[in-house]
Amino acid sequence: MSRGVRLRGGWLPWVLVPAGLLLFAGANAHLVYVAYQSQPDCVAHVSETGGGYRAAKPAC
Repeated sequence: MSRGVRLRGGWLPWVLVPAGLLLFAGANAHLVYVAYQSQPDCVAHVSETGGGYRAAKPAC
């Protein structure tokens, strides 16, 4: 009668893996939040002041 294979490692992997996944998800959520909150207001483009560069599609 075989008892099967018992994996060693204890509780540490069961804590570290979910903690790592939560950290990864939280970091990505923070990046999305910062990206949406840091939308700049309208600014004068260089082409409007006489230069040669301008935004490809200005937002204002």
